[in-house]
Amino acid sequence: MAISGDASNSLNTWTDLSGFQALRSSAQSDAKAALPAVAKQFESIFTQMMLKSMREASPGDGMFDSDAGNAWRDMFDQQLSIELSQHGNGLGIAQMLVRQLGGASTNGADAASTVATSDDWQQRLRSVMGAARSAGDKVLKWLPQDAQEFVQQLAPYAEKAAQKLGVSVRAVLAQAALETQWGQHMPSHSNGNTSNNLFGMKAGSSWDGDKVSVPTLEFEDGVAVRKRAQFRAYDNPGQSFDDYAQLVSDNPRYAKALNHGDDVVGFARGLVNGGYATDPGYVQKVVAIANSPAMREALEALKKLGNGPNSSE
Repeated sequence: MAISGDASNSLNTWTDLSGFQALRSSAQSDAKAALPAVAKQFESIFTQMMLKSMREASPGDGMFDSDAGNAWRDMFDQQLSIELSQHGNGLGIAQMLVRQLGGASTNGADAASTVATSDDWQQRLRSVMGAARSAGDKVLKWLPQDAQEFVQQLAPYAEKAAQKLGVSVRAVLAQAALETQWGQHMPSHSNGNTSNNLFGMKAGSSWDGDKVSVPTLEFEDGVAVRKRAQFRAYDNPGQSFDDYAQLVSDNPRYAKALNHGDDVVGFARGLVNGGYATDPGYVQKVVAIANSPAMREALEALKKLGNGPNSSE
């Protein structure tokens, strides 16, 4: 008796418990015929355990660590383990089990030609671990739950940028909050991966790094016009803050935005006068966010955690 297509196909998702029941029934009727599917399922469980151990051993990145992010990461790892075991040779564990337990190879060919050797298996394991780490990092997106999380995660980068520019941390954070709606909207790649661009930095002709093309809203003679533009993309938010601080501090156009301390109005006006933004209400918007209850409460919460900025707020 062969395993029915419904029984084997239902194992495509981790939470489909009916697939396990069907597989169990098939195994009771004809254990040998069920062996390839059981071996693949064992491999998927092993792969998931391996990925979990790998994640726990990793030091992580505070920017991406959150309950929501961890939940999505675990779901990704679960589905990845299923896909790896159900398609191709996977890690080779299923083939070894089939051979050792006396069944036919999963693809009907000679078992000896498809069973991975110990060296092959270790090589595949390292390859899958590297691919899973890379894919997991790209899939995860930083999406702060509120203003407090936004400030808490970005404050160290903002403090470094603020010191370089001679302005307050809250001024830098306010501009980043305006450009991204408190981290909710950043330019993204076509596959959904974030650009980590927190300041709406355009990718001009001098930019030779990664970039994304997204719709944007520009103001021409005070009239909003929708366009499509190239934006810079970074590997992490820290790179975005560093690039932003370097651009503003090194470009003579923005000289009047520097060294304003906690004068958010003077800082924002200097940026606009230098051509940083075309929105006629840009200064007022930056100031409003800097003085908002959300910003004040977020900075106060940061102080209580002992991570408050050293420079003036």
